[in-house]
Amino acid sequence: MTVTAKKAKDQTKNQEVSTSDEDRSTIYLPDRDAKIAEIAYHKAESRDFAPGYELEDWLEAEREFLL
Repeated sequence: MTVTAKKAKDQTKNQEVSTSDEDRSTIYLPDRDAKIAEIAYHKAESRDFAPGYELEDWLEAEREFLL
């Protein structure tokens, strides 16, 4: 294997590693929103779905999710 081919192979290997690292740290918006919605739902459920707290539930769920 030539030095140039070895460098190209090493660079490709490094790119693959960095890509997989990025995938683990990325939160996709639909997944994030679905999880926040689930947390907010449980908050509403604990109050027997009393109306008027939807925004409060969502914002509190966002805070919990981001911690």
